Amino acid sequence: MTYGGLRSLASLMLALVCLFISPAHALQLTDDRGVSITLPAAPQRIVSLLPSLTETVCELGQCQRLVGVDRYSNFPASVQKLPQVGGGLDPNIEMIVALKPDVVLMATSSRAGERLEALGLKVMALEPRSHADVQRVMLKLGQLLQVGDAARIWRAIDAGVSAAAQSLPASVRGTRVYFEVNQGPYAASESSFIGETLARLGARNIVPAKLGPFPKLNPEYIVRADPDLIMIGQRSAEGLSARPGWQGLRALREQRVCIFPTEEANTLVRPGPRMAEGARLMAQCLLEKSPRLGGKP
Repeated sequence: MTYGGLRSLASLMLALVCLFISPAHALQLTDDRGVSITLPAAPQRIVSLLPSLTETVCELGQCQRLVGVDRYSNFPASVQKLPQVGGGLDPNIEMIVALKPDVVLMATSSRAGERLEALGLKVMALEPRSHADVQRVMLKLGQLLQVGDAARIWRAIDAGVSAAAQSLPASVRGTRVYFEVNQGPYAASESSFIGETLARLGARNIVPAKLGPFPKLNPEYIVRADPDLIMIGQRSAEGLSARPGWQGLRALREQRVCIFPTEEANTLVRPGPRMAEGARLMAQCLLEKSPRLGGKP
């Protein structure tokens, strides 16, 4: 055999050896930053820095793998007993490292990823912003956790949103809605996952997609738009009529305002597995308050 042939044979044997000694259950996934993450096996110790990701891990039946969460993760109730490691934007790096996670789940907007990776931790950044994103993140976490029924769980969520839409009479279609996600005011536009849910329910969002998913609005914008119905969380609802010009809003005059308690508001503003429940809450609001149904104030 020639020298070249021997080199080729040696290269082939080396490749075969590497193939057989590589971890049998190694995982390689790409996150929303486009970063490839390789893990030797499905992670058993997880820190989550985003409530919707925390809820998705639990919906997949893997709550027991969580060893730490951000300060806003509060559902299901069992996660409230876990160590809190700050927020997505201001995490406690030392505390996270001390928990020895196999992987840290966070939003792409978090600035902690590079610092954690520099300390040798695996980071997966995922940020659901639309219905399609919620499905994609559900399936991605299903791969990460090696859970086989992620697709079935997503289909059940999507079917729940459809059922909420089907529960409404045709006359509700076209109700002009303003949905406020936070004081500012910050609104949910047509391009947000909340806006997508409203569209599936047949409502019209007064905030167009071109303003971005969750734009900060001038209060006068809402005054000019004069929505039929306002949806807002309890924390943001104080002093609505005191906002400049708002006392003239038809929705306020006719008491067509749905004020959601904090727990329900959390359900509504998190793009995760409780999206169907959020759709039911919005559908109930439309049934009770839409002027197109003669809803009682």
